[in-house]
Amino acid sequence: MRRPPPQTLIALLLTAIWGLGLGIVHLRGDIPFIDGAEATLTNLRNTLGGSRKPPDLVTIVAIDDETSRVAGHYPLPRAMLAKIIDAIGALQPKAIALDVLLVDAADEAGDAALEQSLKRTNVVLAAAGIFPESHQQVVVDSKEPLVRVPSALQFLEPQSRFAAVASYGIVNVQTDKTGTPRFVPMLFRNGERIVPSLSLRVFSRATGEQATVISDHVKVGSHSILTDNGYLVPLSFYGPRGTIRTVSASAALNGRLPEEAIRDHIVVVGATVTGGGDVFPTPFDPVLPGVEVISTSITHLLAGDGLVRDQGVRFIDLYFAVGLPLLVVGLLSWRRNTIGLAMVLGVILVWAAINVAAFKHGIWLSAALPIAATAPPALISGATQLWLGRRQAKRFAEQSERLQHIQAPGLAEHLARDPGLLATPVHQEAAIVFIDINGFTSLSEAIGPAAVRELLNGFFNLVDEEVTACGGAINSFMGDGAMILFGLPQPKPDDPAKAADCCVRLAARMRRWLGTLPDDVASRIGFKIGAHFGTIVASRLGGGDRQQITATGDTVNVASRLMEVAASNHVEIALSDDLLLAAGTDSMPFKQGRLEGPIETSLRGRTGSLTVWLWRS
Repeated sequence: MRRPPPQTLIALLLTAIWGLGLGIVHLRGDIPFIDGAEATLTNLRNTLGGSRKPPDLVTIVAIDDETSRVAGHYPLPRAMLAKIIDAIGALQPKAIALDVLLVDAADEAGDAALEQSLKRTNVVLAAAGIFPESHQQVVVDSKEPLVRVPSALQFLEPQSRFAAVASYGIVNVQTDKTGTPRFVPMLFRNGERIVPSLSLRVFSRATGEQATVISDHVKVGSHSILTDNGYLVPLSFYGPRGTIRTVSASAALNGRLPEEAIRDHIVVVGATVTGGGDVFPTPFDPVLPGVEVISTSITHLLAGDGLVRDQGVRFIDLYFAVGLPLLVVGLLSWRRNTIGLAMVLGVILVWAAINVAAFKHGIWLSAALPIAATAPPALISGATQLWLGRRQAKRFAEQSERLQHIQAPGLAEHLARDPGLLATPVHQEAAIVFIDINGFTSLSEAIGPAAVRELLNGFFNLVDEEVTACGGAINSFMGDGAMILFGLPQPKPDDPAKAADCCVRLAARMRRWLGTLPDDVASRIGFKIGAHFGTIVASRLGGGDRQQITATGDTVNVASRLMEVAASNHVEIALSDDLLLAAGTDSMPFKQGRLEGPIETSLRGRTGSLTVWLWRS
């Protein structure tokens, strides 16, 4: 298995550190710059889950517009509150929660009537905490559990005459960045004093059990209430206002309370009157009454159907914060193509499905934390890989361009399309042209290496231009000469004609080029061209690390020897009868000069004779 490159290992290490750092901070509490995203994503998951029917455990007796009309004004007189509580108490509910602050004194008769009603019924009153800022702070770095509960500057408690006959609890809820009530604290602190929430106090009174605070949760009798940092219980709303059964308080005043909605239920009395001000935005309702928020919390405690977000869930969040970005970055590094992106998308969809499914089953896994842990490393890693990929592509392009300059033009393109080109030798027809500079060796000794290089560059350039124009391939430059092929990678019917045209064009170009050279140079050199058509063996030569496409066989040797025939006969081109016949005896290129022959000649190193034609301009 191939070892990952160093940059991939570094990217994975930095990704793990980033995710682990976020996860550790998340264990201690919410992260401010992630809170807003988590709030939005939580509302989205609530909406995706849709409304659901709440358990039939809690009934709201609402001080609504009708009740206010009957009373003549709002807030209601204390005597009228007493009548409502008496009417509810007569139907024997498990407990009554009065979500109305009784901080100030009213008329004596009304307060006395309410005090007597509180004595006769199982009522829990509402108190409120005043906090230094809207978001209640939770200390999470202390090993003492009770130090971690929300700390209030002051408690607004019921008047002492009411507090003496009824218990009370703090009614505050904790909102997120969107203003949505997200948690109900079970406990509140003011200095050394700890006060339970209204929801916890009602639950305790309804079950007849005492609440016990443990290091990471609250226990009421045999019921364990799993809590988040600071003994917070998450809220999961059932739907818009009215989803929890709501009865107008005016029904209590006129004796029409439905007994089935009150008996053995917990009854929460609170205001829903227009302009009352106690409303909150939720995923299902932009103005959900506060009394329904409290009722939702109490229902969660009774039914155990709320969201679970405790330290165990936060540890799962940590694992996702480390594992998801590692997996995404690893896949992006492993597969830098469409398959890799598809796999990354698949991983993200699986994670999203797990997250939504867990939320639907009451487990609040963070959605924003894994996204925050994954997005920056993935983007940085992707951008880095894109930059490295472009550098590599640029390097490959430069190498390819250099290869085009060295390898036969056109063959590199065929090799890119067919990496197995000529891996097995093939016999095929081809036209071979050789060109060489006469007298170059003696000239090079006289003019020096710099002038030799400049001279050869001019020669190579003109050969390359003419061969490319004729559709041939330069197989190789050999010192002061070149070998040219017509018929690779596939032979064509017009290869001989193209080779003949190339011979004449090269001769004309060489004459013009020689005319541009200094007289002392041009007078010492000339050129010769040999061309032949026949069967060649086309193949790759060389080892695994260095290979060259070339042609071998008698046809190649004959074309090379024909240059000697041209030189000995003081002509520019010597070509075989085979090439002339294949190109056509009326081949237009050769009409530009004088074609002589045929002659029979012997070639060095080859037995027998060969029919040859000579051409001069």
